Amino acid sequence: MNKKPFSIQKSESEWRENLNDDQFNVLREKGTEQPFTGKYNLHSEKGIYTCGACNFQLFKSDSKFDSGCGWPSFDKAQEGTVEYIRDKSSGMIRVEIICSNCGSHLGHVFNDGPTETGQRYCVNSLSIDFQKK
Repeated sequence: MNKKPFSIQKSESEWRENLNDDQFNVLREKGTEQPFTGKYNLHSEKGIYTCGACNFQLFKSDSKFDSGCGWPSFDKAQEGTVEYIRDKSSGMIRVEIICSNCGSHLGHVFNDGPTETGQRYCVNSLSIDFQKK
């Protein structure tokens, strides 16, 4: 994970106590869920999407769109809620997004979004929760 001190600090064992194995793999080990399998991929209720590890508010439902990529997609994050890290893994160069409150992996952001922001935040359903409005 990032070396920056985050507001939420937990040991690996503490994270393991609070997350199931799949969540731990995505949020703390930078894993990726299979496309089209996540519960928030086609989710369309109004509310706020929060970090699955620390409940920090990340995305508003009005920024969500169906990109057809198989993961929940947003065109912007709430200001100051995510950090951006250059990611050279998997034989490509991407921009990883992590929760600015706890440092957990959320997914990646791409410059191919269809809205005026031009952004597509591609997020694992396992890395977020939802609070209905």
